[in-house]
Amino acid sequence: MSASFVGDNNSNHVDRSTPLVPESPLSFPDICARIHDRISTFLTEETNEQNLRSVQEQTRISLGVISEALDRYSLPEISLSYNGGKDCLVLLILYLSVLHSKGLARSTTNNVSSAHHEPIQCVYIQAPHPFTEVETFVTSSVAIYSLSLDSYAKPMKAAFADYLHDKPSVKAIFVGTRRTDPHGTDLTHFDPTDHGWPEFMRIHPVIEWHYVDIWTFIRHLKIPYCVLYDRGYTSLGGTTDTHPNPALLCQPQTPRGSQTENGVQNGTSTPKFRPAYELVEDQEERLGRDR
Repeated sequence: MSASFVGDNNSNHVDRSTPLVPESPLSFPDICARIHDRISTFLTEETNEQNLRSVQEQTRISLGVISEALDRYSLPEISLSYNGGKDCLVLLILYLSVLHSKGLARSTTNNVSSAHHEPIQCVYIQAPHPFTEVETFVTSSVAIYSLSLDSYAKPMKAAFADYLHDKPSVKAIFVGTRRTDPHGTDLTHFDPTDHGWPEFMRIHPVIEWHYVDIWTFIRHLKIPYCVLYDRGYTSLGGTTDTHPNPALLCQPQTPRGSQTENGVQNGTSTPKFRPAYELVEDQEERLGRDR
């Protein structure tokens, strides 16, 4: 793990009060540099908050895993599974930071650096009935972060098989799986796919992050995220199997005189939910998903 991730001479000038992504589009090298500076500043912050210190440590570990992956594989050999969700969003931001620190955000020809770069390969496996909001956010991510994204609307195993057929150079894929996700219990940072699956190395840089760590990182660095999370969704699938998390349901305040004789409130109202980042418990993250 050869790259250094703790502040550089420019990081002291980063204004963390501003959004990570500016209104005016940035070139790929510039957005990577901006991300790297923001993360470097975050890692050098002194804080008494245990949660922030935990996220700082997890960030260092994840950056190291990504750096190791880029030592093992060239950019044409590596891809990122991206569906617009919070976990792969954090993974993408960390990945772009490492690309900057390892000098991979720009191409160099005859010792001359240019803004041209190797495509940042991503694969998007769509849910059977995707949310419009998710599709919109994925599209915006492609534009903001200059992603080369291939989409597949089919089951995961078939989608990966088709992707590897279309991209035969790919040997490893970053995945945003965390320990508390389904099938995440026994995973490590580097795991070959299971028997019967298309063959590639699965890389899990955020495997040890908790739910609250993900949201602490996103909100502390002011990273734009899918609007569904502000409506109480905590785990995103498709429109037919994903609902706002009942643990975030706001308790209605019943005005005086608004109840009938038998105690039933007159009329109906749309339930309101608190934003996803207010959830705390890992085990409650998927309460809004049909089993």
